Amino acid sequence: MSHDEIHESNTQLYGSWRFFARSSLAGEVLDLPEVSIASSNVSWSMMNAAFLPAAVETEEALKRAAATAARHLAPQGRGWMLAFCEDQVPPRLRDRAGELFAPHGLKLSMVATGMVAERLAPALRPPPVLEVRQTADAQGRRDLADVNSRCYDMPLATGREAFDVPGLFTGDGKGYVGYRQGEAASSAAVIRVDNVAYVSMVATLPAHRQLGCAEAVMRHALTEAERAWGIERTVLHATPAGLPVYRRMGYRPVTRFHFYMAAPQGR
Repeated sequence: MSHDEIHESNTQLYGSWRFFARSSLAGEVLDLPEVSIASSNVSWSMMNAAFLPAAVETEEALKRAAATAARHLAPQGRGWMLAFCEDQVPPRLRDRAGELFAPHGLKLSMVATGMVAERLAPALRPPPVLEVRQTADAQGRRDLADVNSRCYDMPLATGREAFDVPGLFTGDGKGYVGYRQGEAASSAAVIRVDNVAYVSMVATLPAHRQLGCAEAVMRHALTEAERAWGIERTVLHATPAGLPVYRRMGYRPVTRFHFYMAAPQGR
């Protein structure tokens, strides 16, 4: 993979979290030598994040990054996350990251694949019958938040705190919910980051999976992004479950990211 695309995958991830933080009610964006912080200051650990701003080569540098992130994020009492790209950390340190991060309560939660598509591939099957609506009001925002909460096994109140936020879905952010059989079944959002369409908040409730709902809502969201912003190039970070879906849609892998989570204090 090209160095430029690896760099793009990093900047898109951090840029989208910066957007979340700046759109939230109490968010914080802070660029430090050791880490870059983009925290929405909410109960959902993943939304209170720190990222490596550059490659690290030594154990001491990786430990300093975790310690600096902990000093800024742990005192809030909420859960938080430290994420890094595999291409930023040599294999010998990657293998030790869990041990080096453990004093701060960080545990590996997920490995995601950074992916890019210059344009989407044609759909391979007809879409399911869905009514796709933009999250233009409080009900739409709550529906998007609730779909994500239920898919990620989070309390509904936690998801609403993070995503029922008007600023996330105006300007450079657009959210969409697909309704099937009268239920909010699937969701996706697209964020304009450095003139690229970044896809996030993709989730489908279990009763509606394996039907193409997520793909249908994503395609709708990206069509609207292209219409509004003139953007075709799109980036996302895929969970293992989503990887085959995104490959079919024309995305290709660029690099991988390790997400380490620290639980809220008291848990």
